[in-house]
Amino acid sequence: VSSVPRLAVSGESPGAPADHLDWEGGGRAGGAGAGAPFFEAQSSALGSLLVAACWGGLKGCDAFRAVGSPPLLLLRTGVTLLDGTASGIPLAFGGKSSITLHSSVSDSNNEVVEKLSEGLRELSECVSITYGYLFKPDDSVTAEDVVMSCDAVDEEQPNSLRQKAHEFGRYHLLVKLLKTDYDAYVKTAEFLSPSRIARLDLPNLQGKVDGVICFNLPRTNDLMKVSSNPLGSDVAYDPASEDQASTQPSSRTVEEDGKSLVADCELEDMKFSESPLDKILLSIFRSQVTENTGGVTSDIPGIKGLLAQGREYMTKELPEGVTYAEHSKEQNTMVKKTLAALMTPVLPPFYRIFMSGIVPKLGTEWDGKQIGPWFYAPWLTTIVTPIFFGFLVGPSRPNRRSDGQRGGLVVEKCKFLQESGCKGLCLHQCKIPAQDFFREELGLDLTVKPNFVTQECQWSFGEKPLTPDEDPSFPNGCLVGCESRKAMADRKGEVLCM
Repeated sequence: VSSVPRLAVSGESPGAPADHLDWEGGGRAGGAGAGAPFFEAQSSALGSLLVAACWGGLKGCDAFRAVGSPPLLLLRTGVTLLDGTASGIPLAFGGKSSITLHSSVSDSNNEVVEKLSEGLRELSECVSITYGYLFKPDDSVTAEDVVMSCDAVDEEQPNSLRQKAHEFGRYHLLVKLLKTDYDAYVKTAEFLSPSRIARLDLPNLQGKVDGVICFNLPRTNDLMKVSSNPLGSDVAYDPASEDQASTQPSSRTVEEDGKSLVADCELEDMKFSESPLDKILLSIFRSQVTENTGGVTSDIPGIKGLLAQGREYMTKELPEGVTYAEHSKEQNTMVKKTLAALMTPVLPPFYRIFMSGIVPKLGTEWDGKQIGPWFYAPWLTTIVTPIFFGFLVGPSRPNRRSDGQRGGLVVEKCKFLQESGCKGLCLHQCKIPAQDFFREELGLDLTVKPNFVTQECQWSFGEKPLTPDEDPSFPNGCLVGCESRKAMADRKGEVLCM
């Protein structure tokens, strides 16, 4: 600081003859160089000395410390420089003494303070942005609102806090649209993903074919072609663009030897890693499968060994008069027993009471009655399930159900389906027994919808499932490359996969 202006300090001090004091101050660069300015002011003329120190308003002196005796009491008031500018300052009251105020903040520290202030302002504005999205009425959200949120995301700096706020808001706009107008959500998602919205940023990956909900939104660009613009003529749209999305069914059929078969997944296989917990759970599960199948085992390690056990049990020679349709029920029972053993005798009763709201046997008229599931049960189940079922299905993450509510779980690429390549194993040793187990043993509805095009799978807790016969999204026929179908080639008239 090369010079410091005269100060006019306002305030009252007990015993002071006046409440106004003019100081003639002098300043100079000090400390460890010119980067550490300070301001000194001394006076002993008053019985009670009033000293003003400016925070950020004294031409470069942005912080001060007071040195003197007796100790000072710091307060906050206002100071007016004689040149007419004003600033908020702390006041120091003390007895007769000589007081020196020194600057203690360097220019570099001042930059830190400025950046901190700027960051707080940015945070406040981002909170305001998210507030606007969250409190927009559900029934007022349109496809155009989602497009505008995409524009807002694109205009911001990548990975900035403001961009994250708009992405968060866009997600919740899609959720609101999913709740109020499913058809509009599907068309909007098909139009904007993956060109402007990453596939995994969608709250739900299902769609509709012929008016029936099924798992059909595109996973990669090579699965897409779009026929119409769902957003109207006012929105730019190129139907020939390779980046546009399409409606694809959860399976594709091919003809082979006069039979209708389900086409194999054309996406690259995912490489799965196993945690120590996954290995322990898989080992327990396999031992229980061996016990519940009457000794069916395999020397193949890992998940492929488990699938070899399941395939052998599914395709085994049956006693005379027993059909494979009847044997499918035995498979379901085997898997349910295995799941029950995996959960131990402790967890199912706990889940039934605290998640599904089933009254335990207490000798009352309410015994066994269900007053749930509790509102948090579907959502909380999606948080726990990836931890304990990852060894079977691979990575998964919570999303939204087709009604927009919490309780959805999407398996990114099902380990069980990828490694087996068998629709029969998927149906009889995963989908149906899992749905039955959660309903019958735990008291919570579950719908499992595999996608044979992408090998994704949507689990919707709290959603009542359809039977495979009633569910148009579940295709008829075996997969083209299914090893189980080849093993059953000489057994005419028997159907494993529907």
